[in-house]
Amino acid sequence: IIFSRKSSRGDFVFSADRLIRLVVEEGLNQLPYTECTVTTPTGHKYEGVRFEKGNCGVSIMRSGSHAARGQSPCSCPVLGKPLGLSCPRQQPQPLPQPLSPGCPQAPPAPCDLSSPPGRGTGNTVIEAVKVLVEHGVQPSVIILLSLFSTPHGAKSIIQEFPEITILTTEVHPVAPTHFGQKYFGTD
Repeated sequence: IIFSRKSSRGDFVFSADRLIRLVVEEGLNQLPYTECTVTTPTGHKYEGVRFEKGNCGVSIMRSGSHAARGQSPCSCPVLGKPLGLSCPRQQPQPLPQPLSPGCPQAPPAPCDLSSPPGRGTGNTVIEAVKVLVEHGVQPSVIILLSLFSTPHGAKSIIQEFPEITILTTEVHPVAPTHFGQKYFGTD
């Protein structure tokens, strides 16, 4: 549905949102947690887990923040200004000062980056991670959430930041470059 030109926009958005939600949920599964005991409304004790403090999401803007829709209902606040590009056809140029004061900047502060598919080079993500590193975030606590990845892009990111965790729905030589236009109805 995502790759087919014949898919209706409704089917496309439904499928894309489902993939986004799956990637975000798996990203949340990777976050550090602590065990806790809560008292239920009926007075019973329940042994569970809660996220450790210091988690935030940072969106990489290319064609719009489609992934923020999947992050926001999943208890992972999207904090900071989105990282962006000056021009999609040029070398990625993240916007300065991407993190708000509320976003943790030191370990152990897992952050996730949600990026729409692009040219498949990994350059946008690499530049965004550099900005996070400049703000004190360790690459080892970054969880990259991406709908699609090319082998070249994933390899480039891992070569630059081998400690980063990458979660994606698919690694394929062809990225759906029409994603933003189809998702936002501008195709």
